[in-house]
Amino acid sequence: MKRFLNCLFKIVFGRTLIIILMVLLQILVLFGSFTWLRSGYPFIWESMSVLGTILIIYIFNRDEPAEFKLSWIIPICLFPVLGALIYVFVMGNFGAIGQKAKLKRSMKETEGLLYISDETKAAVEQYPAGFQGFSHYMMHTAGFPTYHNSTAVYYPLGEDKFEDLLKELKKAEKYIFLEYFIIEHGIMWDAVLDILKEKVKEGVEVRVMYDGMCSILLLPYKYPEELKKYGIKAKMFAPIVPFLSTTQNNRDHRKIVVIDGKVAFTGGVNLADEYINKVERFGHWKDVAVKITGDAARSFTIMFLQMWNVSEWEKENYGAYLENITYEKPLYHDGFVIPYGETPTRSVELGKTVYTSMINSATKYVHIMTPYFIVDREFLDSMRYAARRGVEVVMLLPHIPDKKIVYYIARNYYPELLEAGIKVYEYTPGFVHAKVLVADDINAAVGTINLDYRSFYHHFECGAYFYDNSVIREVEEDFQNTLLKSMEVTMEYYRKIPLHEKLIGRIAKVIAPLM
Repeated sequence: MKRFLNCLFKIVFGRTLIIILMVLLQILVLFGSFTWLRSGYPFIWESMSVLGTILIIYIFNRDEPAEFKLSWIIPICLFPVLGALIYVFVMGNFGAIGQKAKLKRSMKETEGLLYISDETKAAVEQYPAGFQGFSHYMMHTAGFPTYHNSTAVYYPLGEDKFEDLLKELKKAEKYIFLEYFIIEHGIMWDAVLDILKEKVKEGVEVRVMYDGMCSILLLPYKYPEELKKYGIKAKMFAPIVPFLSTTQNNRDHRKIVVIDGKVAFTGGVNLADEYINKVERFGHWKDVAVKITGDAARSFTIMFLQMWNVSEWEKENYGAYLENITYEKPLYHDGFVIPYGETPTRSVELGKTVYTSMINSATKYVHIMTPYFIVDREFLDSMRYAARRGVEVVMLLPHIPDKKIVYYIARNYYPELLEAGIKVYEYTPGFVHAKVLVADDINAAVGTINLDYRSFYHHFECGAYFYDNSVIREVEEDFQNTLLKSMEVTMEYYRKIPLHEKLIGRIAKVIAPLM
């Protein structure tokens, strides 16, 4: 009975239901406007019909994937006025105008603080032209330099990261920055918070920022005020506004820890107990993370401060957090590291570009771990072309999903993937939340970026790209070990998937770019 009541509580008060209700409320308002115009203002009604036609032409000529275009063109064709109203409301994203302007301002303020050293430039020039071009692109198009004097530690499970994170937090002397999508009370966060409280007493500056989605269920809305009582600077990124908000899609999905500007963590692990398998939600939770020590932490410091200052008016002294950084041991060269961030305000889809570049340049293998797989035709074609030119392409997905509709959509790709020679596995012990690509024993990417529209186009994300770095061997070893616990997907397996799941997946795929 208790278990039933807990399940009922989660359904009734869960984030998903609340978000659905908010969306329905917004649709009702738009539908009311639609009805009002139709009955009382026929001239405006006819003008909106014309607007629908103009919007279709506009959408058709936009520089975006065809799937995005179809997701809007179909409803506008079926319901010209209502569809046009919804498109203007959602894509206008008027609620995010101020957010984008402030982020642009903070990026402008940090110009020149991230740069590639002459020593690193010389080292890059000793490598193949493909890597030289990639390094040039990341610096001159996206603003993220390559580093040559940084080392990395790879954590194949969230609990591994958690153990080392506590040790590193205790070493902090100047500042600690934490930026997470999810923070939830429990063993993990409470242990971290205890250290943060002690560090504040020692004079360490502590800043904590988490996404506004946490305020729906996981944390009280006023939780930042509670943290401030301990001397911790805290805030929500983009707090949820339940009514007529267009910023619901642009969430801060990053996971960043920076300690004294010399150590940084990233990966898929949030600050909640399921990520360290202290609570079981979807079987065993498979997640990964990396710790980077050296100058590459500089990029994560700037990424954090840029996001922090989106909601600040006073100018930040960015340089103060990049100066006088010393290390107990001399830094040494271990290949290259390029930390990078993705924002929906940039015209380039950097996360997608990094993954696509790795797939297109692979000659031996590409191995992928991702919790979700909802991609456009362009990305899918890159994967299939790689497999058809003899590259071993293997993808590892969850067997127990956290979001069933997204899971159904991903499974509908199976026939196309298998037909192209791509091997697909499902992690039978539970849920894969890792976001990892590794290729040819020469490069790897670990971060927060899923293989889906939300990460590629809507969210604020981050990651670390490694080239000729010893950590790549550890990433590949972990992939192979995880594969041993997984089952291979075949067409026979796909045929046994219930028809209703396939049907739901196919229908939902139509609006997948907007989910």
